[in-house]
Amino acid sequence: MFENRALTPRLEELRQEIRGHAVEYGLDFFEVIYELVDYDEMNMIASYGGFPVRYPHWRFGMQFEELQKSYSYGLSKIYELVINNDPCYAYLMRSNPEVDQKLVMAHVYGHSDFFKHNEWFSHTNRKMVDEMANHAVRVRRHIDDHGLERVENFIDVCLSLENLIDPHAPYFGERARTSEESLEQARRAATGTKFEAKPYMEEFVNPPAVLAEEKERRLRDLDREERFPPKPERDILTFLMHHAPMRRWQRDILEIVRDEAYYFAPQGMTKIMNEGWASYWHSKIMTTRALDATEVIDYADHHSGTLGTRPGVLNPYKVGIELFRDIEERWNTGRFGPEYDACDDYSRRRNWNRDLGLGREKIFEVRKIYNDITFIDEFLTPEFCQESNLFTYKFDRQSGNYVIDSREFRQIKDKLLDSLSNLGRPVIVVEDGNFKNRGDLLLEHEYRGVPLKLDYARATLENLQRIWSRGVHLRTQVDGKKKLLSYNGSRHEEKVLT
Repeated sequence: MFENRALTPRLEELRQEIRGHAVEYGLDFFEVIYELVDYDEMNMIASYGGFPVRYPHWRFGMQFEELQKSYSYGLSKIYELVINNDPCYAYLMRSNPEVDQKLVMAHVYGHSDFFKHNEWFSHTNRKMVDEMANHAVRVRRHIDDHGLERVENFIDVCLSLENLIDPHAPYFGERARTSEESLEQARRAATGTKFEAKPYMEEFVNPPAVLAEEKERRLRDLDREERFPPKPERDILTFLMHHAPMRRWQRDILEIVRDEAYYFAPQGMTKIMNEGWASYWHSKIMTTRALDATEVIDYADHHSGTLGTRPGVLNPYKVGIELFRDIEERWNTGRFGPEYDACDDYSRRRNWNRDLGLGREKIFEVRKIYNDITFIDEFLTPEFCQESNLFTYKFDRQSGNYVIDSREFRQIKDKLLDSLSNLGRPVIVVEDGNFKNRGDLLLEHEYRGVPLKLDYARATLENLQRIWSRGVHLRTQVDGKKKLLSYNGSRHEEKVLT
């Protein structure tokens, strides 16, 4: 058992009580070490992404100043901060009243359970607190050797590219590399598929034209294997690490940025589920076990503030907790399966109740397997959208205001899924590392409805060029036209492709 030496005797008593309730409800979590901090310490840790130690960089100081001002002006307040680690580390604000401390503890145990069991976190480093400290040591060593300004400028470049990873790569392993010898052997052996046949049936069973066409297709496939890279590479940071002409210290810093990007990626992929799961359990534990009668009003005020919504912003706490509750209700009453789906009687569907009692089991299963996209795709229903008053909106140029665009279920679901796909960012891949046979880098924007911001794209090309050292190009789509954006180290070019 881990000790929480930083807590007061009363908070330690509450921690043991909340932990007991969480275990009673079936949560299985990494043990949590709590630390009591004041607001400026909390803001400092939050500016470091929840970690007590990070490598030195101006970005963290800027985030700290922003959090400090926001807290001082009463615009926001950090209630909980928890790290995906084994054991988990969590922070409690010293000035919070007791009801808030209980709420935060219950919420944190929900997060810890999610970190431990959700498959999308299974490949993350469970000793990341130590790893972050090691990263800080490595960067400080490079600063000592090469100077603060030089190292910090290169970190700026790397951080501007930190989203250019493949968030699904850790779950599918390394792509096998094909050797030159095996490619040559395959080229020599390439033929069409020939079936056994008697001599007089040969030209009918194995038509020469078909065999020649299939052989040509196989040779084309082998030619693609010789490309660099053989297939479009989505993990651009890894591609740069292996092939860009960098100094050893630069490669080390790029590796640090890449490792941290992959550590944080599952949190972006499961934001709705993770916050919904933690909110579900803090609500359950507080309202059924831990809440004192004198604390009801304060708890209701703070809980409603967490789940509150405002125009133009999707609250992951609200959507997540309500969808988990809806799943639990549906599996308790049997509102799923072919028979229920085939029922078109509104009154019968509304009063449907098979009294199965499978809800709790189902939500534990869901929290283990799904991420936000599959969660929304599988469990968002027309009834849920109607009861939650969900709709899509658009900007009306005539009135100068945002207006409701649609309340149709399909459009609502598609809009949500589009916003979650690749965390709402455009998908960029390396198409050719030897573009036009002159060592240039060609990127491809896989257009899936997410347009590029051209100013961002140009700035990104500049930073990519600083690492690649030769020309960098990006094929994309702008206003329905295919375009090639290029940067050669001194000037930008833009060409319409036919």
